[in-house]
Parts: sequence; C-alpha cells; structure tokens
Amino acid sequence: MPDFCAPDGTKLTYHVFGHGSPVVCLPGGPMQASVYLGDLGGLSAHRQLVMLDLRGTGESQAPEDASSYRCDRLVDDVEALREHLGLETMDLLAHSGGTNLAALYAARHPERVSRLALITPSVMAVGLAVTGEVRRETARLRGDEPWFPEAYAALEAITAGRATDDSWEAIAPFLYGRWDEQAQAHHAAEDGQRNDEAAAAYGAEGAFDPDTTRAALALLGVPVLLLAGEVDLNSPPRAVTELAGLFPDARLVVQPGAGHFPWLDDADRFVATTAAFLE
Repeated sequence: MPDFCAPDGTKLTYHVFGHGSPVVCLPGGPMQASVYLGDLGGLSAHRQLVMLDLRGTGESQAPEDASSYRCDRLVDDVEALREHLGLETMDLLAHSGGTNLAALYAARHPERVSRLALITPSVMAVGLAVTGEVRRETARLRGDEPWFPEAYAALEAITAGRATDDSWEAIAPFLYGRWDEQAQAHHAAEDGQRNDEAAAAYGAEGAFDPDTTRAALALLGVPVLLLAGEVDLNSPPRAVTELAGLFPDARLVVQPGAGHFPWLDDADRFVATTAAFLE
C-alpha cells in the first residue's frame, strides 16, 4: 500500500481505487479504518478515490504520542497527504466523524480545498447539538420494521441516560436503510476496524473551537455538498440542514430511505448525486 510520513514521523497509509482526478476521502468512526467505505458504492468509476487510514487505524502506524489522535492535530496529517500527492488543491470527501476533521482542515487551509463533500456528517466541530427527541422522531419513521420495538426501547434508554452496552448494539439497525445481511455483515466488521484508544482521544478537550470554525467556514468560497440519509439516526436531516446553513455555497441533499451509510442503501442514487457534485 502507498504510504507517506506525517510531520511527526508517523508512517501513514492510503488506498487508491479507480482512475482520474483524485478525491481525498476521510473515514469516520471516529478513528475507523477506511476499509468500511469500500469504493463508496462505485464512485471510483467516476473519480480516483484516495482513502486515508488515519494514524493508528488500518495499515497506518500508531503514533508514539497518543494525544496526536486529537482531531485538530490530525489536520497536519491531511495536509501532509495533499503535499505527498502533489496537489495544489483537492476535492475532499468525508464521512460521519471524519467530517469534523474535514471541517477543521477547510477552516485552516481554505485555499487548498476545491470542493467539499460531507456525507452523513457529524456536527461536533461546529458546536451543534442533536437532541434526543430529534433522534427519536427520526427513529419512529422505522416503526413498521420487525426489529423496531427492541431497538426503539434501547434508544429511549440511551437518550434517558440509562444506556448499557446492549443498548448500543440494539440500535444498530437504525443506522442502515435496510437491516439485511449486507448491513449486518458491515456492522459486524466494525469492531475490528476501530481504534478505541484513538476514538477516545479524537474529541478530547481542546480538539474543537466551534466559534472559530464557524467563522472560518462562513468565508469558505467553495461548493459544499451535505448529503443526509432520510432515516439516519446518527446524523438526522434536521441537524444536517442546520449545518448546511453555516456555509455560503452549500447544496443539501436528503437521500430517500437511506441511513448512515447511503452508498450501501442505494449505491446508484448515492453515486449519481456525489459524482455530479464532484464533476
């Protein structure tokens, strides 16, 4: 696998799919190996996808300093990848928790971003909150699913502060538009892909300065795609709509019937939307 060195000497790996002009892709989790993204439902037929394994995940080396897993410190890794690829500017795509890193990168290096695609984004970096009621309201759209009663009871426990490990596992079906064999296999693979130590440090104190980030993003002069899943419990459309309002040139798309991984739920629709934006 191709690799490069971060500024602190940590060796980082990336994976390349397809041909053409590159799109740098940042995975979520947070701190999950990029393998779960696959080739984003076939987006690699339209653009070359450069999938970064963040430090300590996938094929990338773990750093000597565990505090370097903090989101704001990972910005330097993304910049090092851009320099390694020899790109003056880059199209940047990020998913879920990785959208926090993309937002911080765009805020710090706006002149290096040509397009920004935020897929079922987290809103942590800009200080927005997703209330328990919004999550429950989104969840109730799935009321006719056979797994709904158990999953919704677990969600109520979580939003009431009574979560157990079983509660988090029980709500997994809400993250997928279809809780079929493909979704279940995708979910089951997550445990071996995520670095829990890194995830704990990702949002540590000092990682985010929402006011500063919002001010910088309000001046970002590039097109931004925000793609939400209609039934995504993690990044409900209402929260993504609020996030879209922070950018001067934003396009909001809500993919019908999609959960948190829209390229799995309807690959053709996801690729059509995202490829059209990137072109």
